[in-house]
Amino acid sequence: MPDAVRLADKLARFSDLWSPKIVAQFNGHDVMVVKVKGEFVWHSHPDTDDFFLVLQGNIVIQLADGEVRLGPGDLYVVPKGVQHRPVAEEEAHLLLIEPKGTPNTGDAATAAVKDAI
Repeated sequence: MPDAVRLADKLARFSDLWSPKIVAQFNGHDVMVVKVKGEFVWHSHPDTDDFFLVLQGNIVIQLADGEVRLGPGDLYVVPKGVQHRPVAEEEAHLLLIEPKGTPNTGDAATAAVKDAI
């Protein structure tokens, strides 16, 4: 029988920041966990929305016309094509879902490699 994916166990296996780890696949989408702290780069995804679910900590999604503050259990979807920048003053843990192969910066040349764990 398959085992459940234990997100806390997966998060305990790595310490690098802003480097999503694939924990499952769902209908052609990567389900990932990531640890974040500090500022990520301003970016957009021209062909896909950007899904954020906060598991632990707090983040701010900065947008050109404001910001969205998220805490544990909060989720936000940045619409495709919208410039945004995630920021976390303290380390936070997120669950991300995006189509398989989508670069996390919106640009394959600058994106983090997504490893499966």
